[in-house]
Amino acid sequence: MIDKRSRYAKARAFEMREGEPFPGVQAREIGPAVGVVEHVVKAGDRLDLLARHYYSDDHLWWRIVDANPQILYGGHVLRAEMEGAIILIPRARE
Repeated sequence: MIDKRSRYAKARAFEMREGEPFPGVQAREIGPAVGVVEHVVKAGDRLDLLARHYYSDDHLWWRIVDANPQILYGGHVLRAEMEGAIILIPRARE
């Protein structure tokens, strides 16, 4: 069960098909990021630390992931090949 306050609360459920390992929700639609800052990834960057720096709230790391589809999971930013890459930091909602 997904909490009604979750950003996935309105995501559509998968149609259950034979052979699927588990029912789940489809990826939620994400609109384009507006009002962004470009951040150059440095060694030691982590999504929670970036969220704390830009939003003063380390729990908002998912906003950065939403704006950057190339980041598949949090550990991706820590990889050496991400150093020097530019990621988008969406403006904090008011």
